[in-house]
Amino acid sequence: MSRVGILALGPAGVGKSTFCNSMIAYMQSIGRRAHIVNLDPAAEPTEFEFTVDIRDLISLQDVQEELNLGPNGALVYCFEFLLNNLDWLDEEVGQYEDEYLIFDCPGQIELYNHIPVLPTIIKHLQLQLNFSLCATYLLEASFVTDRSKFFSGTLSAMSAMILLELPHINILSKCDLIKDQVSKRELKRFLNPDPLLLSENPTGGNKADFISTNPKFQRLNKAIARLVDDFGMVQFLPLDCSDRDKTDSIKTILSHADDVTQWAESQEPKEPKEFEEEELEELGD
Repeated sequence: MSRVGILALGPAGVGKSTFCNSMIAYMQSIGRRAHIVNLDPAAEPTEFEFTVDIRDLISLQDVQEELNLGPNGALVYCFEFLLNNLDWLDEEVGQYEDEYLIFDCPGQIELYNHIPVLPTIIKHLQLQLNFSLCATYLLEASFVTDRSKFFSGTLSAMSAMILLELPHINILSKCDLIKDQVSKRELKRFLNPDPLLLSENPTGGNKADFISTNPKFQRLNKAIARLVDDFGMVQFLPLDCSDRDKTDSIKTILSHADDVTQWAESQEPKEPKEFEEEELEELGD
């Protein structure tokens, strides 16, 4: 049976841990089993405990203290150490056959933008442990109020898509924070990035940001927008985790993840329930 996993990626502070916890809470509410695999050697559990925790193997604090490294160098060292001890990862995650594993990854995006550490781990999970994986890349919704920053984040998502070579779901997180600033109609233009966004006046008045109006950057802006448009694969799903009773966004994201990982096809068929004769009579009535 194929194992299924979701990787939660994105810059620091975009809400990856909140997203993981919301996914776990929703999946438990619909009767599905799921676990968080923590791949951040500096992270602490919040709402749900980590089922698998890289800190049981190596922690960022220990590396910084013993090797006198900074946080980024220590993080790269931790992942290189993990690569040399993949048998530990095999033992920890190999026992989960029909359960969702959500891999909470660090916020240092160089790990999945240009350093081939995470791609190596992904290949190992796919080839050695028969995992069907998809990546979720989170970008903070507040970026839509600064269009140059939004397209910069979009390029980062594209880079991760190309390097990881996985089915990819891009997510605009913390949408609840901008609902009073951006209309639903305007937000839709960011969910399916419109290249014209960079050339328009973002405030609708006389003001415009420096990047969008400076002649030195206008050609670069158009080239970046054209690149995103030509690539044609960067779209976003909105995410709102502010209220656990409102699960529409989480439900939609999970549905997309189920489709790309073929989760339903990997499940064992269940035997139909056998009814006693008295129960059948009650159903007939």
